[in-house]
Amino acid sequence: MTTKHSITTISTADDAAIAAIIRQVGQEFGAIGEGFGPSDEEVAAMSHHYREQDRSRYFVARLDQTIIGGGGIAALNHSTEVCELKKLFILPRGRGLGLGKAIVEHCLDYARHTGYQRCYLDTLSNMTAAIALYQKMGFERLDAPLAGSIHNGCDIWMVKDL
Repeated sequence: MTTKHSITTISTADDAAIAAIIRQVGQEFGAIGEGFGPSDEEVAAMSHHYREQDRSRYFVARLDQTIIGGGGIAALNHSTEVCELKKLFILPRGRGLGLGKAIVEHCLDYARHTGYQRCYLDTLSNMTAAIALYQKMGFERLDAPLAGSIHNGCDIWMVKDL
């Protein structure tokens, strides 16, 4: 039996499912509490916080029509030049299928189209598969977070020129 995956822009109907995934995967990797993305207020209604007029977009990945992850792009601290890859989380059953790479590609394509020049991200050192993906896609490690980063619980910071 073959599985079919798709990646689409988030809709309000997707909010509850993606919020549950962000919280579940965040907990899996210890990203719990203040200073971590899963605790951000926006998680409860991602479609309302990632909108074209704000130069941001969130994508959801579906496997056999079931949402199994997502990731987004938004301005870093209201910058017009630097965006942030945000809240890329995939359930265990969706990992290893190329969905993370596909989501990042959608996000970076959107960022380029929107006029951003650099893309920043922060993550945790125990998210080794994600870090390897980011490095393979051209992200380089930084020694410290960029100004405006709010996730002080993260210990890996990366950036990519677009």
